[in-house]
Amino acid sequence: MTFYRKGLGSRGEEEAARYLYGLGWRILERNYRCRIGELDIIAKDEGGTLVFVEVRSRAGNSHGLPEESITQRKQYKLRMLAQQYLLVRPKLADSPCRFDVIAVEFNPNGEKKELRHIKNAF
Repeated sequence: MTFYRKGLGSRGEEEAARYLYGLGWRILERNYRCRIGELDIIAKDEGGTLVFVEVRSRAGNSHGLPEESITQRKQYKLRMLAQQYLLVRPKLADSPCRFDVIAVEFNPNGEKKELRHIKNAF
């Protein structure tokens, strides 16, 4: 992964976290890692639902929209990661859960162009 892509991803996650805080959500963890992979953001929404948020960022649209890059395989992996997270956090196991996607688009000069929040993305 190039520095540019990694930097873009980090910026997208920062924008997403700021957006969620603005909604009044409580962010429980960011960049949760285990042997399976990583969850970008784990939060509780204003209604108490546990939300696993996948953040996708792009500069330009030559490769499509950011959210279009989440394949069936990636969705499966995110579900497995969420199960693993709940195994090590048994107090949260009975919480209602969902998967959201936040897509962040940047202009080629690095300015945020658009942020889209897709609830119940899969």
